[in-house]
Amino acid sequence: MRASQLCLLEHFVDHWPHLFRKCLRVDPPIFDCILDQISGHTIFQSNSENRQLAVAVQLAIFLFRAEHYGNAVSPEDVAQWASVSVGSVVNCMNRVMVAILDEHDRFINILSEDLQEMERARVFTESHTCSAWRNGVFAADGSSIPLFEKPHIFGETFYDRKSRYSLNCQVCTQTLSANSRRNLPR
Repeated sequence: MRASQLCLLEHFVDHWPHLFRKCLRVDPPIFDCILDQISGHTIFQSNSENRQLAVAVQLAIFLFRAEHYGNAVSPEDVAQWASVSVGSVVNCMNRVMVAILDEHDRFINILSEDLQEMERARVFTESHTCSAWRNGVFAADGSSIPLFEKPHIFGETFYDRKSRYSLNCQVCTQTLSANSRRNLPR
């Protein structure tokens, strides 16, 4: 016998938003915004007699699975959490990912290099980090990459706040100015 925990999300929105955020890793208004963006996608329309789950439920299943790590991320565990079949979890994951990827250009916005806002960002980056990152566009600061096991050398230094062994990643990609692009080998 299974009891869905999805119904708790509505209660969390009204009374404990931090628990909603803990389950899905987004605040309720962000969830609603993503839902608005993907709800009209054709992937959620079907002529089959078997009706799909509501888009909000599919998004919640997707975010719940994307948020978890390790053993708690198996389709079986997500199915138990949502009280759906394992096949439904897989279908929800696939459908939501298709819808999100199709909205890529609306979700990701790269400013033009010549905009005043981009120059303000460059000045801020140079004054708060290092000058080499002045032309950086994307940065991932503190992304945790889980390790399979405790490293043999200095193993305890890799133990993180989430009680696992991991590497901390920091990445910055840079844009190339028009002059720099001319000097690239072809």
